[in-house]
Amino acid sequence: MRAWGWRSAILLLAVVLAGGARAESRHRIVSLNLCTDQLLLQLVPAHDIVGLSPLARDCAYSVMCHEAEAVPVIRPTAEAVVAARPDLVVGGRYASVTALLAARQAGMPVELFDPVERLVDVPEQIVAVANAAGVPTRGRALAEAFRARLAAHPVPVGGAAPSAVIYAANGFVTRAGSLADDILVRAGFRNAANGLDGRHALGVPLESLLARPPDLLVVARSDVGTSMAQAVLDHPALREAFPAPHRLSLPDRMWLCGLPQTLDTLDRLIEARKALESSR
Repeated sequence: MRAWGWRSAILLLAVVLAGGARAESRHRIVSLNLCTDQLLLQLVPAHDIVGLSPLARDCAYSVMCHEAEAVPVIRPTAEAVVAARPDLVVGGRYASVTALLAARQAGMPVELFDPVERLVDVPEQIVAVANAAGVPTRGRALAEAFRARLAAHPVPVGGAAPSAVIYAANGFVTRAGSLADDILVRAGFRNAANGLDGRHALGVPLESLLARPPDLLVVARSDVGTSMAQAVLDHPALREAFPAPHRLSLPDRMWLCGLPQTLDTLDRLIEARKALESSR
C-alpha cells in the first residue's frame, strides 16, 4: 500500500507539473480579434490555436484567410470561449466584451490589444502578442525583420508631397490618426481627405471629391464579391477624373491591421508616388 501511495504521489506531481508547463507555453490559444488572429497565425503552430474569430477566414478582411482554414473558428460568445478551455485568450479592447469578461471570471488569462495607428508601433505589438503566446524568440525575429524593412523606406523630406485620398465603400475616407493615414505619409503623400468637406464625417460625397481631386485616388475595395456600397467606386466620373497613374486599387484587408504584410501596401504606394512623379 505504501509503495502504491508513493507511485500515486509521483504520478500526481507529474500531472501538476505538466499542467503548469502547458499553461506557460500557451498550447491552447483563443483569439477574438481579426488582428490578433493574423499575428498568431504567423507566430505559433496552427495546432496551438483552438479558435480564431470568424473574420480570420474572410478574404475580404484577412490577408491570412487561407492559412486560417487549418484552424478552428470560434463564436465570440461567453459559452463558446469558456467551453474551449484555453490557456490564453487574446482580443481587442473594445469588442467581444462579454466573452472576455466570462473568460476572466473563469480564471483564464486574457490579454487585450489596442489597434495600431502607426507603422513604427507594429513591431511592439508583434512582440507583445508573441510574449503573451509564449513565443518571445519568434516575436523578436518577426519584429526585427519588420523594423529592417521599414527602415529601408524613410519618410521623404523636401519638396511638395503629392496629395492622395483613400476612398472606400459608401464614400468613406481615411483621415488622420489611423494606420492607413500613417502609411500614406510614410509613402510620401499628403492625405488630402483631412481637408475635404465634412472634416469629421466618415464619408465624403462624390461631388466634393471631384471638386477638389487629389493627385492619387486610392480605391479601397473588397475584392471578394460585390455590393451596393461599393458601387460608387465604379462610377464613370471617377474613372474619367482619375486615369492611370492617378488611380490605385488596394483591397481593404491590406491596412486593417498592423502586420508584416502591411509593408506590402507601403511598397505599392511608394511605387504609385514614383509613377506620378515620372508622369509630370
